[in-house]
Amino acid sequence: MDWTFHEGELDREDVRALLALHFAAMTAGTPPSSCHVMPADALADPAIRFFAVRENGVLLGCGALKRLAEDHGEIKSMRTANPALGLGVGSAMLDHLTKVARSMGMKLLSLETGNSPAFAAANRLYQREGFERCGPFGGYRPTDFTTFYSRPI
Repeated sequence: MDWTFHEGELDREDVRALLALHFAAMTAGTPPSSCHVMPADALADPAIRFFAVRENGVLLGCGALKRLAEDHGEIKSMRTANPALGLGVGSAMLDHLTKVARSMGMKLLSLETGNSPAFAAANRLYQREGFERCGPFGGYRPTDFTTFYSRPI
């Protein structure tokens, strides 16, 4: 694998298209009270570091890290491009975001995701990578559709 990680790139057409696909899928399959997907422009927030992963220039996926507190980060907007599904892009992005979080002095990573069948692969990934279920964090409220995870790093 010759994968490279690129910070930013929110203005690139392929990144915007992948984020638009992600936003459409999340809003279509998630009850509004449980949908916390961020539109592409919101990912430009200074508290968020956004990354794309590419192979020979081709976009494979993306993910973001949001600082919640000095020692606490949140994984946001992880998405694998459809042609790259099953190649390990999610694991690679999660590993990259974890390294970035450590370099920023974070000690805890958390995330929120759905628990319907559409989110089964994401839930398997997070559990396989050592994330454990936890209660809501960062202003989230519990819903029947939402699962929260965290992991010390």
